Amino acid sequence: MNSRDLLKEIAEGRRMSPEEFVFLDGNADFLALGQAADQVRRRRFVNDRVTFVIDRNINYTNICTCQCKFCAFYRHKNDDDAYVIDKAALFAKIEEAIEMGASQLMIQGGLNPELHVEFFEEMFRSIKARYPVQIHSLSAPEIAYIARRSGLEVRETLLRLQAAGLDSLPGGGAEVLHDEVRQYISPHKISSRQWLEVMRTAHGIGMKTTATMMMGSVERLQHRLYHLDMIRKLQDETGGFRAFIIWTYQPGNNELMGKKISSLAYLRFLALSRLYLDNIDHIQGSWVTQGKQIGQLSLLFGGDDLGSIMIEENVVRSAGVAYKMNKEEMIALIRAAGRKPALRDTAYRILEEY
Repeated sequence: MNSRDLLKEIAEGRRMSPEEFVFLDGNADFLALGQAADQVRRRRFVNDRVTFVIDRNINYTNICTCQCKFCAFYRHKNDDDAYVIDKAALFAKIEEAIEMGASQLMIQGGLNPELHVEFFEEMFRSIKARYPVQIHSLSAPEIAYIARRSGLEVRETLLRLQAAGLDSLPGGGAEVLHDEVRQYISPHKISSRQWLEVMRTAHGIGMKTTATMMMGSVERLQHRLYHLDMIRKLQDETGGFRAFIIWTYQPGNNELMGKKISSLAYLRFLALSRLYLDNIDHIQGSWVTQGKQIGQLSLLFGGDDLGSIMIEENVVRSAGVAYKMNKEEMIALIRAAGRKPALRDTAYRILEEY
């Protein structure tokens, strides 16, 4: 079968096999891939709506024992600019975010050995007592580390944090879910199996999550495909992933360095991901790492969401990339792509249409 006929079958709803993924990556026309991915998006979202959220990414500490090669954000405990956020600074950031329309907080940080589960319970309870926000926070590596440092199982840790106010988990810390890659770029981080198990456990207690991938460091196509397959299998099992987000490695100010992946490669893989992940509703375009124009193009290659306007973002910025966007720019960008902009919350409930 040629690539065009194969794309037609898959765009009409047949599940793609791993072998077909490899074939299409190597043979499918770039624009035909985009059209097939857009056809799947249109079938799933008949109203042509593209969503975004207003949130703030707050880093509670930059002290981290993981020291991933691709990260320019982490600090050692005794570095002059090492910190753990205090309540006054935390609340000031939240209040500023709410004034700007934020409905979600993404609170993440380094793997700090001095912070146990009680620190996070107290932080989440204090936030929920004061502010009407969704706490979409802590990655799988953070959960696993907090559990280990607190002498708890992952499930008990998640239950305690959920009771304190944690609503959902972002997909951070996945990078590429293949241990050959992880051993090279983040040897001190949890394994692929452990990342998936944290997500499976979260889904099992009714906590929804997102899934991510960082593409463009040292991995090859086989590693990315393995990652997608693990995500698709877990979603078949639990149905707990709300969205899949691909972001691209930024080769600045870190130990790994290397070259930045091309925007064409990013868009091609985004389209293939929409086609392969037939059981995940939302595919998010990454203007934060790709810039506004490629973010806009992602809406023609299967994307139905552009994430957050990012009131604050520090990790990507630490690598030397600092794209910014306000609400009006986001609305205009979505409209210019021929889509209908809508503000959403963490659970993809529509708050306002424009």
